[in-house]
Amino acid sequence: MPQRLSVVLITCNEAANLPRTLASVAWAHQIVVLDSGSTDETEAIARAAGAEFHYEPWRGFAAQKNAAIARATGDWVLSLDADEELSPALIAEIRQLLAQEPKEEKAYKIPRLNHFLGRPLRHGGYWPDPKLRLFPRDAARFRERAVHETMETALPVAQLEGHLIHHCYATLDEYIEHMNRYSAAAARQLVAEGRAPRSLAALVAQAVLNPIATFLYNYAVRGGFLDGRSGLLQHLNHSAYIHWKYVKAWELAHTRTPHIHEQA
Repeated sequence: MPQRLSVVLITCNEAANLPRTLASVAWAHQIVVLDSGSTDETEAIARAAGAEFHYEPWRGFAAQKNAAIARATGDWVLSLDADEELSPALIAEIRQLLAQEPKEEKAYKIPRLNHFLGRPLRHGGYWPDPKLRLFPRDAARFRERAVHETMETALPVAQLEGHLIHHCYATLDEYIEHMNRYSAAAARQLVAEGRAPRSLAALVAQAVLNPIATFLYNYAVRGGFLDGRSGLLQHLNHSAYIHWKYVKAWELAHTRTPHIHEQA
């Protein structure tokens, strides 16, 4: 008998992305959608697709994702973002894995193909972008961090060949709005870890030289220029994000009442 798969994801106003994501996992035994206060059609879309829809107030990316994982009942758990979908090759590979009796308990990383402005990024460090996402239930969880949450497990980790398709930013406005919030969370994390720039020299190094060096390395050395216009804009904007997070961290470290919003 095939093992059961629970797909878990968190949402907040994901009506534009959710139908695509849910369609790619419609075959799963259980789909858990944990929402943090959507005001669009997210709930209606989830329920129409047969997903379990739950609400919890926002507590941060890692905590929210762990809360979704805790609701899984299947033998295996696949953790997704709401703007990801499974490629046909990945669907076939996971279904084959579920049909087999496991010889050894493992967790699996899945390569992810990121899209920016509707185009795939295959160079500059954005591919294959492996993410630990598939694991036996109760065998992994996200480490609690404000941003860049990573999954931890004590199991051996293997990698699947099929890939996730990540529709990260369809427009520049969407990217800028997201990175403004994300850089604020990253700034708070830098301050909490004692890594915020405090001197002028540190500010120049981290908020000016670091973004420039990152752009040159990823765009020129790692071949980001091969992704054309989308590659150029992505690497320019990513360097701007690095600048934002260190400038905001500097503000937080030097101001008692900084004007950095904590909404995520």
